[in-house]
Amino acid sequence: MAYPLFDLTGSRALVTGSSQGIGFALARGLAEHGASIVLNGRDRARLEIAAGQLKETGATVSVSDFDVTEAEAVKRGVDAIEAEVGAIDILVNNAGMQFRSPLEDFPIDRWEQLLKTNVSSVFYVGQAVAKHMISRGRGKIINIASVQSELARPGIAPYTASKGAVKNLTRGMCTDWAKHGLQINALAPGYFKTPLNQALVDSQEFSSWLEKRTPAGRWGDVEELVGAAVFLSSKASSFVNGHTLYVDGGITTSL
Repeated sequence: MAYPLFDLTGSRALVTGSSQGIGFALARGLAEHGASIVLNGRDRARLEIAAGQLKETGATVSVSDFDVTEAEAVKRGVDAIEAEVGAIDILVNNAGMQFRSPLEDFPIDRWEQLLKTNVSSVFYVGQAVAKHMISRGRGKIINIASVQSELARPGIAPYTASKGAVKNLTRGMCTDWAKHGLQINALAPGYFKTPLNQALVDSQEFSSWLEKRTPAGRWGDVEELVGAAVFLSSKASSFVNGHTLYVDGGITTSL
């Protein structure tokens, strides 16, 4: 059993964008520490596959396939989980996307899609879940930010803008909701080996640059995010609020 401060037994976590990558790794890690899991995404078939993998480890898992970029779908989905599955104690706002292009040529439709996926979804799901948490006087919300909440690279200015917004939205959620017993924090990954980053992982030039740029000298593995997520989901972080926790091998600390 986990040390009591980090034991999530009896809690339920909704993780958005969790059929693969960081979302799936976090869902699996929270389940290993005792939480029941609700996987979310738009592709029901992929969610069922991911749920089956977690169930093989003994986890209690359900799926909910609403679109986090549609406010009314979010409200219906969250209300259905609360009514049919049970109270959401932990929310991990993980759904996100990336699109790379020189800023002067960045397509307007991609800009709007990126903001809806990376920022509006955090607001929509956060608000819908928080309304239930506030009535209970407790809850944990973890928004997935990024090292791009602080740093910029060529070709991803809109992504950088969106992740900066997530960091400050986290602060705003804390300012409004901490008085109701909620802890709202952000987890900011550095460069991790995920499907979203596969093109960069496969680029020898980029990987060489990253290894030199990162004090730890390597890409991160998604399992290395679990400890921070468990901390922010547990009693151990009961007085941590509005904080952004960087898990990045030191890349934001060093020029």
